Amino acid sequence: MKKNLLAVAVLCAMTSGAAFAQQAESPWLVRVRALHLDSANKDSTGLGLSVNNKTIPEVDITYFFNKNVAAELVLTVPQKHDVRAGSNNIGSLKHLPPSLLLQYHFDAPGFKPYVGAGVNYTRFSSVRFDPAVAAALNPSIDKNSFGAALQIGVDIPLTKNLSLNFDVKKVYIKTDVFSGGTKVGTFKVDPVLAGVGLGWRF
Repeated sequence: MKKNLLAVAVLCAMTSGAAFAQQAESPWLVRVRALHLDSANKDSTGLGLSVNNKTIPEVDITYFFNKNVAAELVLTVPQKHDVRAGSNNIGSLKHLPPSLLLQYHFDAPGFKPYVGAGVNYTRFSSVRFDPAVAAALNPSIDKNSFGAALQIGVDIPLTKNLSLNFDVKKVYIKTDVFSGGTKVGTFKVDPVLAGVGLGWRF
């Protein structure tokens, strides 16, 4: 009888300890990534519009509701792009594209893969056109874009709190293009963002 009670007590202690350790793990994860932005450049205006690809910094903040489900807020600073019509540089713009994604993190030994889906909001600013283009076409664009964001990635633990991260996102960004106030088509940036970085679980 005493042996049974002792076994139950040890089991309860071990279970309580594991539960406490799980509860003690912070739900917050912060990552810093370097991303390569590869634009799809889909243009229906007939002008052959495109923006340049570039490498940009990114910070994301992730909150875990439990060990598998999390929400990630993806942030960066406004990014400047050259705007081209065919091979001609016709101006520049900046865009700020934060995204909010809901993620599912899979249980796997040695690494932690995840998938995510959510929404992106992009704000275009500092839109400038070559004076000759501005005089001839009086161009303008819609400054706001809402679209879907899809994600797949993996965290590879390096220490208890530090992890190496690989991440790929497809983000749907578009803007309507106007000439003299008349819509002439839609330009879709729709970039693929491939990133690598480090994450810290607090």
